[in-house]
Amino acid sequence: MKDLHFEDLGLMRYKPCWDYQERIFEKIISQKIAKRDRALGEEKDESPHPTSRLLFVEHPHVLTLGRSGDAENVVVSPARLAELGVDYFPTNRGGDITYHGPGQLVAYPILDLDQYFTDIHKYLRFLEEAVIKTCAEFGVDAGRIDGLTGVWVDIDAGPNARKICAFGVKASRWVTMHGLAFNVDSDLDFFDLIVPCGIKDKGVTSLTKEVGRKVTLSEVKPLLKKHLQALFSWNELA
Repeated sequence: MKDLHFEDLGLMRYKPCWDYQERIFEKIISQKIAKRDRALGEEKDESPHPTSRLLFVEHPHVLTLGRSGDAENVVVSPARLAELGVDYFPTNRGGDITYHGPGQLVAYPILDLDQYFTDIHKYLRFLEEAVIKTCAEFGVDAGRIDGLTGVWVDIDAGPNARKICAFGVKASRWVTMHGLAFNVDSDLDFFDLIVPCGIKDKGVTSLTKEVGRKVTLSEVKPLLKKHLQALFSWNELA
């Protein structure tokens, strides 16, 4: 099995968390390069593979824009964002615009995919599957829509389909960062500030809305972690 360190960061502003991810990401890449260079130099290398990380976090209100996103998908002015206390950051992940805020579980897997499989599409499908399985634990039938990354409810309902989890990742030398944003008990009104993920003809939802009662992050975290661990077969280090 592959070793992994898990860390629950609690509530943390987006930029410090992004910086923290970057430090871990760059360290794993540096370790991989050094290990490769030793192998190419025919040195005996018994050093362990870099240890992957999984971060859980909840962010205060923030909008983030992916590399391929369109800033026009923010539909209110910077002054309105400031009035509401919503930060805004263009980022280096894939995808378009999304919202993070209280009640949303954000997961950042920083994985060395050389230890798993070198296939970004498969990686995204595994992340989606973990969320789908977690939704099922609450009796919510969630799934995928062809051509649209993410996890959705009422997938056959056309414009009435609702996204419950958004995804956006970055990978370099098969090391990943960024990840998924799972609406557990999110204030969905904040999604009115944007065209979520640049998709104009579908809505958003949360576990709380679909289940019909307040669902807490403390209920969801162990379940999502369980399903991620089962899919990726990693060994969580103490």
